[in-house]
Amino acid sequence: MGLLIQDAWAQGAAAPAAQADPLISMLPLALIFVVFYFFLIRPQSKRQKEHKEMVARITVGDEVVTAGGVLGKVTGLGEQFVEVEVAADVRVKIQRHTIGAVMPKGTIKSA
Repeated sequence: MGLLIQDAWAQGAAAPAAQADPLISMLPLALIFVVFYFFLIRPQSKRQKEHKEMVARITVGDEVVTAGGVLGKVTGLGEQFVEVEVAADVRVKIQRHTIGAVMPKGTIKSA
């Protein structure tokens, strides 16, 4: 009967499974944490630090773009808020952290 179908022979008793070292079993979890740190956490904290420094350096006369895409010139500074002139005699107050970027001088004229 062994021509087309293999014969099923009884196997010996299976050896007990060896206990895995707890340190080895935690290695994949530690590796995943290291990958997340270097690819997600570290770059994000670096961007936050750069944004915080950029917002702290804003002065009157700087041309800025808000997170919503509004382009304007800084006309007044406060601790939490910035006054931005978006058109002739049109000024809005925005929170400092909503400033997305400081643009080069002359950006408003060319826009």
